[in-house]
This record gives sequence, structure tokens and C-alpha cells, in this order.
Amino acid sequence: MLDQIKGLHHVTSMARDAQENNSFFTHKLGLRRVKKTVNFDAPDVYHLYYGDEQGTPGSVMTYFPFPNIGPRRGGAGEVGTTVFAVPEGALSFWRDRLAAEGVAGLSESESFGEKRLVFTGPDHDEFALVEAKDDGRQPWTKGAVAGDEAIRGFHSVSLRLRDGGATEELLTFMGYQPVDKSGAVTRLAVPGGNGADVIDIETIAGNRADLGAGSVHHVAFAVENRARQLEVRKALMDTGYQVTPVIDRDYFWAIYFRTPGGILFEVATNEPGFDRDEDTAHLGEALKLPTQHEHLRRILESHLQPIAD
Repeated sequence: MLDQIKGLHHVTSMARDAQENNSFFTHKLGLRRVKKTVNFDAPDVYHLYYGDEQGTPGSVMTYFPFPNIGPRRGGAGEVGTTVFAVPEGALSFWRDRLAAEGVAGLSESESFGEKRLVFTGPDHDEFALVEAKDDGRQPWTKGAVAGDEAIRGFHSVSLRLRDGGATEELLTFMGYQPVDKSGAVTRLAVPGGNGADVIDIETIAGNRADLGAGSVHHVAFAVENRARQLEVRKALMDTGYQVTPVIDRDYFWAIYFRTPGGILFEVATNEPGFDRDEDTAHLGEALKLPTQHEHLRRILESHLQPIAD
């Protein structure tokens, strides 16, 4: 069993409209846009990052807004609900806030003894807020939501699978441990993790999911540095997984592999961070381009949809 992985690093999803996506996360959810860049493989598409003040691993939601993308089809083999942690007692504030902002799909429930508020994003993305006990992570306090109620980072993601057995075995190998079970949902967590250290495996029947607007493209797990990442890569490959070479993503190094249930996993380093090309006070303000796409700046600046802060 590995001990290098400490929880989630980021979650990357797909959207239809960059401005709508930006407004939802920065205004309605009160997160900070920590980076405005482009997709490495499709530079005519933004890659937008939202999180806490510094873009701490475990707090960062990222999006590829494809203007002509169709809607997702939910089903087996997808990431279901992305869950954010808020302080105890904050759900009533969030219920009123999201209702006033016209956010769809609001409902309250309890899961594994935790109060949660479920809602949907602009592309019918599935989200929830959970009241997390003793979460000492510091939120972004200079945005639309005050520190007392602000989102602390991720709590968990759910994986929807026809058969969760092989993926549970994989996560256990990656350092997660089963902690509870409720109906068709098995909960796993990393002991002593980074706060964003819970994964729920939900066993469902039905058709396979198709990617589209509102889909999670991949889930990234956090390791401290490149040395630890290489240890994880070797261990996965020794177990039979097909893992990519290490890829420089400017703000972290990444490796990718496909799970038995078909979901794309990434293992990303905590280094070097989002302040490598911007001062922390000005994160997410300027359009930052990967070096290989810098020669396209004039074209991209005229092509990409303007985003009003």
C-alpha cells in the first residue's frame, strides 16, 4: 500500500461558457480564480482554475470551457458529485445564498452523519456542500463570501460504477482505507490526509456515461513532490497499470492512468504552485500561456471569450 498520496489535488471538468463558469465559481461560490490559462492540447480553449487564496492542492476546481460542447449523459463510469467542505453551522447561510442567486437543484440531506446541501452548476454539474468538523484549512476571504462561511476546499468526490470492487482495490493500494458503507455507497479516506481526502464509490446500474458539458474530465490526487510522484508511477506500473510519462503542467507535474471503471485519474505534485508566474496578490488576473503556445498570444487573445471579473 502506498503512502505518498494525501488526498485530492484538483478536479477538472468541462463547461460550455467561460463567463458563466467564472461567475458561478467566483461570485456564487466565492472561490478565487487562481489561474487563467489555456488547455495544453487545445490552446483555443481556456483552462480556468478556482480555489483558495493560493490555489492550495485540495481546493482547486478547474474547467475547460468548450463553446460548442454538448451536454453530458450521466451514468456508470463517471465522477458523480463533487463535494466542498464548509464549517459547521454554515449550511443555512449557503441555502439562503444559493437560493437568492437562483442556483438550481437545491436540496438538503444527510450522508454518513454529515449534513449536506446538494445543488447543480450552470451545466447541470453535480455539487454538494458538507459541514465538515475540525477543518482547519484557511479559505479565500477577499471574495464574495466571508471567511466564517466560506468554502474550505474539497471534501470528497463520488465515483459511479457498475462494479466498484476493482476501483476500491485500486484506491486501497493508493493509500485509501474503507471507513463506512451506506446502502450502495462505500466510503474510503486517507488517514492523516490533506482535508480533501474522502472518496465515495457508488454502485449503480444502467448505461455508461458520456462526456459533455457538466462532466468531470478527471480527478487528480496530490503528492508532495516529483520524487514521490515517481514512486507512485513505478508502483502503479509494477501493478499493471498503463501510466503516462511525467508531464509538465507549469503549476504541477502530472501523470495519468485509467481506472478499472473507466475514470481518468491523475497524480499531481504540490510543487511548484500557481505563484510560479504570478505574484500571489494577482493570481488569475492575466492570461498565462504555456511556453509552447506563447507565439499564439495575439491570435488567442482575439479568439478567446473575454471574461469579466
